Amino acid sequence: MDYIWQGVRDSLRIIVGLDPEFLGTVLVSLKVSFLATALATLAGVPFGMCVAQRRFPGRRAIITLLSTLMSLPTVVVGLMVYSFLSRRGPLGELGLLYTPAAMVIGQFILAFPIIAGLSVTSVVGLDKRIRATALSLGADRRQSFVMFLREARYGILAAVMAGFGRVFAEVGVSMMLGGNIRGYTRNITTAMALETSKGEFAFGIALGLVLLSVALVVNILFGLLRERSQ
Repeated sequence: MDYIWQGVRDSLRIIVGLDPEFLGTVLVSLKVSFLATALATLAGVPFGMCVAQRRFPGRRAIITLLSTLMSLPTVVVGLMVYSFLSRRGPLGELGLLYTPAAMVIGQFILAFPIIAGLSVTSVVGLDKRIRATALSLGADRRQSFVMFLREARYGILAAVMAGFGRVFAEVGVSMMLGGNIRGYTRNITTAMALETSKGEFAFGIALGLVLLSVALVVNILFGLLRERSQ
């Protein structure tokens, strides 16, 4: 047990001392995950609202597919994207493999079905008379849509936070598509795996504490938003 407590003490020194490599690793995770989540939000929220509000052939199949993709294994996404971005793949000439851009693509694929699927759920649960009432009171279509969006804002924010929580803690996509390059694509989860295998428990514990802290904050906010939306 002594080495565990020693690792915890050393990890606190790394955090308090603002170790440059530690900060760089955390920054890569935050930048990649925030960008992937932002792109998934821009695509997933409108898609989810469209699926929720419209009736068309195949709608049920799309909702089922989104629900299935919410639990998509990260290594499967990594393998799929890798096959496209590798030198022999159809997009190999773009040179995106082992770059932050490749990590963003992989994390976007992970976050999109979560954000879109939970957006569908939040919008479907709203009273359909909201927009009709707004229109009857003189609002135009844009104003009625904004009002409807405001009613669904807590559910949509919860969907975005759930998507961020999913990609921030994943390791398969980051390892397979980023290559764990020091100072470039190495993020929290890949650095933890590497440092632990090297016996550098202090550095791994420091990164783990940051990961747990971010996950805790996301889950607390998610719970608060879910309570307010009920």
